[in-house]
Amino acid sequence: MAVSIRLRREGTTNRPHYKIVVADRRSPRDGKFIEIIGNYDPKKPGANSTLNLDRADYWIARGAQPSETVRSLLKKNRARAAVLVETEEAAVETSE
Repeated sequence: MAVSIRLRREGTTNRPHYKIVVADRRSPRDGKFIEIIGNYDPKKPGANSTLNLDRADYWIARGAQPSETVRSLLKKNRARAAVLVETEEAAVETSE
């Protein structure tokens, strides 16, 4: 089964938001999916997506192909996670 990680559109007219899902490549955009691994709201400024990076890495390791938009969101979320880890480490060092 060819699996992809892609966006599933939800919301109303002119107010979309998306769920990041793992789905069979043959299913329709808003059809059946295997797992929801995140959310994306393009209208929200700043940090507009949440993504379970562990589950994304799990599916990518098993051959799932992320769409171009999801690949971009993965990159942004990984960078944000790295900054949070560095900030937490710095806070721990200053408190000691």
